[in-house]
Amino acid sequence: MNNHIPVEPLWRHVVGGVLRRERLAQERTLKDVAEAAAISMPYLSELERGRKEASSEVLAAVARALGLGLADLLARAQAELARPVRVRSATGRGAAAVDGSAVSEIAVRRVPPGPVARPSARQARLGLAA
Repeated sequence: MNNHIPVEPLWRHVVGGVLRRERLAQERTLKDVAEAAAISMPYLSELERGRKEASSEVLAAVARALGLGLADLLARAQAELARPVRVRSATGRGAAAVDGSAVSEIAVRRVPPGPVARPSARQARLGLAA
């Protein structure tokens, strides 16, 4: 029975990471991108670190400042979410990093939000739990 559940990242962390990686890949400074997006440098820093939730207008402005469309930014964030995620034990004990290397017993499965059906005791004993 798989007793690990995925730990979903917060949207602001995913988007912030995408923004920071793109800015660094372009070898641009916080000041340069913040000025181009017409936002403050501290606010851009907070966005990149996932400390602030940006409005769609701010996200579009920062994306434009980086030469991206809003759709490009969202596609990159979606690609991040589709990658394997950190997994924690259902009991809350221990954690494992799933990076594609040397992973043999951890299965990560995306499940839509909503109530989760728990296997019956019989299904769990027989290893029929999904």
